[in-house]
Amino acid sequence: MEQKAAGWGSGILGVIIFSGSLPATRVAVADLSPMFLTSARAAIAAVLAAIFLIVLRQARPARNDIMSLAIVAAGVVVGFPLLTALALQHITASHSIVFIGLLPLTTAIFGVLRGGERPKPTFWLFSSLGAATVAGFALANSGGGSLAGDLLMIAAILLCGLGYAEGATLSRRLGGWQVISWALLLAMPIMAVITILTAPLNWSAVTVPAWIALAYVSVFSMLVGFVFWYRGLALGGIASVGQLQLLQPFFGLLLAAIFLHEPIAWTMIACTAAVVLCVAGAKRFA
Repeated sequence: MEQKAAGWGSGILGVIIFSGSLPATRVAVADLSPMFLTSARAAIAAVLAAIFLIVLRQARPARNDIMSLAIVAAGVVVGFPLLTALALQHITASHSIVFIGLLPLTTAIFGVLRGGERPKPTFWLFSSLGAATVAGFALANSGGGSLAGDLLMIAAILLCGLGYAEGATLSRRLGGWQVISWALLLAMPIMAVITILTAPLNWSAVTVPAWIALAYVSVFSMLVGFVFWYRGLALGGIASVGQLQLLQPFFGLLLAAIFLHEPIAWTMIACTAAVVLCVAGAKRFA
């Protein structure tokens, strides 16, 4: 019981950190190309990860773990950041939340396929209701979308769900922060080359908000958030803790209200309450 509680607490911290990722990405791609943003955030996070692994003297992963680490890297280091960055050139950050609402369901499905979990049928009911609530709320409050942007977001969600489930399964053996650190190092050679090739021609044209956004997605979205998230999934269960992602859009809106003084509509409060009930129900039957 204590282990599951620790998993849920760690998962919530991860979700709160991730809640700023899409808005920060939206700010960054205004001045930086999606390819540079994706590669630079991974390269910066990989340098930090290498320092942690060396200082803490972590053993290298086994040879049979390399394929799983490659899947993690393809899903959350390269795939999701790149596809969302490309999508956010066509759609708004608020519209992208429609698809983020589907991520818990995708993660749960891959948790069954890759993690061997077997949630009860009632779990899928609560998970689907939660996804529908978030998607419906976001769709009603978002700007317009585009076919290209929507397709890119769907691909991003599929890859991210796979990366989450694979990383959580591997975290049971290696540890959460070790998994994302090794995955970052595995992708670093390619990411470093792409960073150099896609660097801005005019550095002075990059605004301060874009640099701050790059720093956030590099340090927090790409590394720190995964330390808590993978630990939470490993301890509390992929399908169960994964449902906490349903709260990510509302955490993002809450942060906007606190720091940007944006108003909070009653519909947001009502939808948040409904999502909390769905998360609780999914937790009960996972």
